[in-house]
Amino acid sequence: MEPILSKQEIADLLAAIRDGSISIDLEQEDSGRQFLDSTPVNLFQLARLTTDQGRFPNFDLILDAFSRNYSMTLTNLLQRNCTVSRKSLDIFHFQQYLNEKVKPAAIAILNLTPLKYGALMIFEPRLAFSLIEIMLGAAPDISPLKLSRELTTIELNILKTAFASACGDINKAFAPIHALESSLLKVESNARLVSITEPGAEILVVTYTMKSGELTADFDLVLPISSLEPLKVPLKELVNVNASKKSSWRDTIEQDVLGMSTTLIAQSGVINIPLSRILSLEAGDIIDIDYDPNSPLKVLVEDSLKFFAKPGTHNGRKAISLTGVYE
Repeated sequence: MEPILSKQEIADLLAAIRDGSISIDLEQEDSGRQFLDSTPVNLFQLARLTTDQGRFPNFDLILDAFSRNYSMTLTNLLQRNCTVSRKSLDIFHFQQYLNEKVKPAAIAILNLTPLKYGALMIFEPRLAFSLIEIMLGAAPDISPLKLSRELTTIELNILKTAFASACGDINKAFAPIHALESSLLKVESNARLVSITEPGAEILVVTYTMKSGELTADFDLVLPISSLEPLKVPLKELVNVNASKKSSWRDTIEQDVLGMSTTLIAQSGVINIPLSRILSLEAGDIIDIDYDPNSPLKVLVEDSLKFFAKPGTHNGRKAISLTGVYE
């Protein structure tokens, strides 16, 4: 058994606690050891990340396809090697995003027919001014520009080509899940003039990084969440093997079969005669056919009986009228 304190020992212990000789606080070292290897976790960010990935599965494949297509488009447009890569994917409220966006240089409003809402494509100042210089014939070794002023109307019109070229790449990227006919509506520099959805509506903001020589700059692709909701099912089936086989092989074969030509024969009667008689046939010979003129014709499809018909004329030409189906 554990020894029991005497009355005197208990009294001495209480006296030592009262005068502070013995501390009754927990030692900090022990409590600290329990969390020595721990790291803080932002539960809000963790929940938002899980929501982003689970709400639109496989959507990153569409976004990465756009970056590959747009890389080639910009390379051909600028006659310089350009690389576009996806940087981040976040969800914001529309008004919150516009308020946090510091002085966007160029904002393109895109029409994404037949989706419910359009989209925004936003170039930051560094990218916008550098693209204008390149498209106006600047030397390849020129340093990237970032001017502290708004774009002029002429400069916004120059950037329309880069924005309009992106529409075709968006159509190609979305083609596996939905046929889009996107187009450029207008280009603005004032964020208050680019309302594509309600202020409190959720939007998906995809940030891309464009690199060309010494130029490294970002641009955003903004998509309303409500426009993407109908695409959930096609996105889930995007990597489904069975769905891919059906769309790529079965549908193709079905369409090709429906377009094939075949032989159709309206047969009045059949007789069997020896080959020796066929070889002796001459002009004027009469061959008796075991056929009742009042009975329907047999219609053969590739030598197989499929229908019955009666002969006649239509618009001055010989024709048959189907009277039944062979079962």
